[in-house]
This record gives sequence, C-alpha cells and structure tokens, in this order.
Amino acid sequence: MKLNKLHYAVTALLAGSLITLSGCNQDVSDGDLTSAIMDARSFESIEFTSTAAPTTAEKMATTYTESSAIITYTDGTTETFPLTYKKLFGTTSTVGSNAHPAGQLYDMDMNPLQDSLGMPLVAETPDSNSLLKVGNKIYMVSHLEYDWIISDGTRAPSRAPMGMILTEMQQDAKTGELTAVDQAPISFSNVDGLWIPCFGSQTPWNTHLGSEEDYDMQYNPLNSSYSRTDAAITAMSNMYFNSTKVANPYHYGFFPEVTVHEDGSTDVVKHYSMGRGTWEAGKVMPDSRTVYYGDDGTNVALFMYVADKEEDLSSGSLYAGKFTQNGTSYSGNFSWIKLGSATDAEVKTLADTTTFDDIFYNGTFDSATETCPAVDGVQTTRVRAGSTFDECLAVKPGMEKAAAFLETRRYAALSGATVEFNKMEGIAVNDADKKLYMAISYLDKGMRDNGLPAEMEHIKMAKINAGVTFTLPMTPGQVDDKGARIESDYVVTSMHAEDKLIGRDIATDALGNTADPDHIANTDNISFSEKMRTLFIGEDSGTHVNNFVWAYNVDTKKLSRILSNVAGAEATGLQAVENMDGFAYIMSNSQHHGDYISTMDPTMEAAVEATGLIDNFDGNFGYIGGMPAIK
Repeated sequence: MKLNKLHYAVTALLAGSLITLSGCNQDVSDGDLTSAIMDARSFESIEFTSTAAPTTAEKMATTYTESSAIITYTDGTTETFPLTYKKLFGTTSTVGSNAHPAGQLYDMDMNPLQDSLGMPLVAETPDSNSLLKVGNKIYMVSHLEYDWIISDGTRAPSRAPMGMILTEMQQDAKTGELTAVDQAPISFSNVDGLWIPCFGSQTPWNTHLGSEEDYDMQYNPLNSSYSRTDAAITAMSNMYFNSTKVANPYHYGFFPEVTVHEDGSTDVVKHYSMGRGTWEAGKVMPDSRTVYYGDDGTNVALFMYVADKEEDLSSGSLYAGKFTQNGTSYSGNFSWIKLGSATDAEVKTLADTTTFDDIFYNGTFDSATETCPAVDGVQTTRVRAGSTFDECLAVKPGMEKAAAFLETRRYAALSGATVEFNKMEGIAVNDADKKLYMAISYLDKGMRDNGLPAEMEHIKMAKINAGVTFTLPMTPGQVDDKGARIESDYVVTSMHAEDKLIGRDIATDALGNTADPDHIANTDNISFSEKMRTLFIGEDSGTHVNNFVWAYNVDTKKLSRILSNVAGAEATGLQAVENMDGFAYIMSNSQHHGDYISTMDPTMEAAVEATGLIDNFDGNFGYIGGMPAIK
C-alpha cells in the first residue's frame, strides 16, 4: 500500500494530554514509513505557538490545546503541526484485565480499600508518569498522590495509603498513538507501603524514581506528636496493615525506585540512604550518580546525593546546600555541607529501631528572650526546619547518622545549611548547558526577611506569590565544607531567576486570576527536553483559575502556553520522551478537577459547573502529541 501523506505523531503528555502533529512527504510504503520520516530531513529546532487563555465556561471546563509546533529542519525548511489532546484513561476507568478503577487504593495484601461510606476508595489525583520501553513492550508507571474526596463528594477526612499503577501501552505503528491495553496496581508491601507519592522521574538506567511527600509523619516536638494528630500513622496502621501492626513514621518520606520487567512484574525498593523529607521529586543527573531533590513545604532545603556507584542508589553521600544571596536580588551562590554517607541497609536498621527522642536533645524555645536552653547539660540550638515554629535541638552523641538520614532537614539546619526555601517543587536538568531548574511554587515565608539571626536567615527576597522557576548552573571540581572533593561533575554553584520564569502577581481580574495568565504561575512539575531545547512547565496554582502547561525555549526565550487544564485542576506528570520507536511523547496528567480557587468569579464558576463537563471524581492520565521523533 502507498501513502500520499505521512502522519507524524509525537506524543507529549503534558498535564493529561496528547499533542499530535501531521505533515506531508513523498509516497512511501508502510514498511519504510518511519525511516522515510527520519531520514528525509534532520531536525534542527522547534517552536511552539501559544494557546489563548480560556474565557468561556465551556473552554474553562475542558482540557485542550490550540497550539502548533513549528519544526525547522537543517535544510532550512519548516513544517507546522497542529497539536491535539488525548486522554488515555481516567482514575475511574478500568483498563484491560484490571477489574478495579485505575485510582483504586489497596491494603498490604492488595485487597481494595473502602472509604468511610463503604464505597471503593478511589484517588482522583494522578501525578508522576514514567513512560518506559522494556524489551519489546511499552509501560507507564504512574502515581496516585493522595485521596481527595469520598463517594458522597465531600472532602476526605484524612489521608489514606496510596499507590502506583503500571499500565501497558500499545503503540500504533503508523501514527504513534498510544492506547492503554492492560493495567495492574504495584505492590509496596515489601517496603511497608507508600505515603503521598508526588512527582517522580525516569532514571538514566530506565527505572522509575518516585517520591514520598511526607508532610504527615514529620514529628512535632511542641506537642510530642506527629503532625495531623497522628492521623497518618493511624491510617497506615488500620487501613494498610489492617491493624496487624503500628506504622513506623521513619519508614516513610523516602525515594522508592520501581524496576519494570518485560513480563509486567516489578521490583520495588526504598532508598533510605538518600535521606528523609517531603520529597516532591528526585532527579538523577546524566552521570547516573548525582541526584537533586525537590523538597516541598515551608522552611525546606536543597539536597544533593552522590551515589557510590553509577546506576545504584543504595549507598552514597548526602549534602545540603548553603545559599549566599547577592544583596536583595533573586540570585546568589551555593556551597555544600556534607551530612554523611550511608547505605540503605544501615539507615533502614536505624529506622526500625530509632525514635525522635533517641536522636535529639529537645528543649523549649523561650520567645521572650529568644534563647534555647541546655538539656541534660547540652546546649541546644534554635532551628526552623519544615515548619514556621522554632525548635531547640542538639544531636545526642553517636546519633549523627540517624539525624542525617532520618531527620535530614533538621540536621541540615543544625549543620549550617540553608533551610528557608518555600514550596520547592519539580527539578529538571539541561545537560548541554549544565543547568538545573528548580521550581519554587510560592516565593514566600522563609524566603522573605523574617528578622531572624544571621545564622538562620540566608535568604531575604521580596515575595512573589506566583512563584519562580530558578536556574542553577552546575560546575565540576567542587569541594564540601570540609574541603573534600565532591565526586560529581554536576555540582550546583549558583542560582538566578530568568525573567520569563518569574510569576507576575496582579490585582484580581474579571475571572478571578491573581497572577497574570500570560505568564507562568506557581510552577509544579517540570521536564526538560535536550533535543527540543525546551523546558516544559506545569502549574499547580491557586492564582490561575485554569492551570496551564508551558513550553519555554531556553535559547530563544520564547514562552508558549500549550495546554489549558480543566478549571481548578493541577497539571502533573510531565515527562518529555524524545524518541520511542520513532515517535516523541510529552507525558502529563491532571488531578483534583473542579477544585476552584477562592477568588474565582462566582458567576463564572456557576457557568462552568452548569456545563456538566467536569467530573470531580475523575483525573486524567493522558498526553499531548504530534511531532515526529526528535533525534
């Protein structure tokens, strides 16, 4: 059979969507389709046109793109490809042999959980994706971040054990279109379950590196309990372990790694040696050893891990960044404090047997005199780590390793690192330019001038409620605070803010936006494509009525809105896949549809609801697609 038109499909999953591009070429047989596409001309660059922000109720209630991708080839010719959206499946969908909805949550024996009304407990919160080619098959590992609403439509009263799902994809040989053909939940019973898996990434060795954004099990010494009144521990104990044991908070807040095999089986480990926190994401650098973390929450830090061996995160050294600001600007320099070295096995043993009180002397801060007391004859130190309150802590003798890897942020603060960042989200890497990109969703709280002692206040920046995506150059040949060489060529040495990656706060507009809809607001997920020279950015914004996905060309500095999500929905799961069997994909999902912001115009909100297009119980797994594979 002969084809007069070749249909290029480059799939790009951006916030739950697929972009599909089509163009024309010479006649060619089916068998030569891919080679003809790739051999006729060589890719040189890509530009994305911008989709207008929605202003009608119908558009605000849907996920869509009106953008195109303009590809320039090395011979000087160009082609324009209209982008389109495809949803693969939703959290309420069933796929293949899986009899349960994609968002179903499970106990340790993989029995489906029920909500408080006795209905299936289904999460509406798709997050990370890793699209993986394993042997001759294509699989997608995806996160379910947290439970949002229960079956009567009300907010869930507490968190629940969460999970990941593995979906087998079928790829159309002519168009590249992906179809979900089978699916199964991934068991985490060998690692004590999973708690709030947020963003994640694909490793250079083709595994999935997840996360545990553990707000809930962080100890609060002010009331000698874990936050959220121990609800998280109760949920894991009663729901996940079926009351057979009490959950240990030191088993959560780590990086899980999932290895997928061609037969669809999986291996799961948690990397205890990478430290414990509220990890939004970990991103492995191209050296297959260095990892940077997005640490979500208030008064958090930037961490770097250098593995002892390539493609093996089971042992290594952990560092915390110390930032020196340039005046009052949005820029400055980084140095690195080594917190320690450990193996997963060492830290797991400590996690099994150690409590907070085993690690620290804990005193009460005197706000009147702004001093910390001595406890058992040991002077404690004032810190703010992961919270807005002051603690008085000192590490007990011999407990340095436990402090470094089980109470990573607190130990970083005691060691002199900068623990003031706010809402640190996604991490991405530009290898050609040796730059890291780091999302600060809301530049506020600890990053402002809070009038603290100099040793506690390294950052004094003006508030930007719409946030900033920072650029962090990396340089080889660096040393730590003790003068020892850091065994990595990917060491962050400075940080600055590029103009197009700074959010713009505005007075509330007619729709309810409090950030300029023509600029990025509150960056969450990010993914960088080396070949496209493009940083893809997804929003989790309480300042835009509709959250967007953006494409930012790091050479031309052009910023293009390429996807608009359902009103209230967060853009999640970004992953740029440049070439998989002749096609390119940018993966992305969306979650908590219809979670309207408080400033939204009530009349417009009512009009959006009246369309009947928003299903609050559903979340999207999907992709934007449409370009030929980028080589």
